[in-house]
Amino acid sequence: MKMARARVIVEGRVQGVFFRANTADVAARHNVKGWVRNNPDGTVEAVFEGAEEDVKELILWCRKGPPGARVDDVRVKWEDYTGEFDDFRIDYSRY
Repeated sequence: MKMARARVIVEGRVQGVFFRANTADVAARHNVKGWVRNNPDGTVEAVFEGAEEDVKELILWCRKGPPGARVDDVRVKWEDYTGEFDDFRIDYSRY
């Protein structure tokens, strides 16, 4: 199984609609590890690591998001897999 890592920036109405919590739930269902956070510019940023197909599924989910979200754009940057994460977490740090 090929492992993959993607850094994702989601633009639109993606803060205040439980985007991070739902992303964490979907990541857990797909055994994807990494993190998700709100950015000060109103975007949501995430790093996903796992089996390539699972990472791709999570990216597809990000293109729609949870109910109440409006996703205008999803930027994906593929990076080298590191295996640095033990789980998936929500980064609650304030910018």
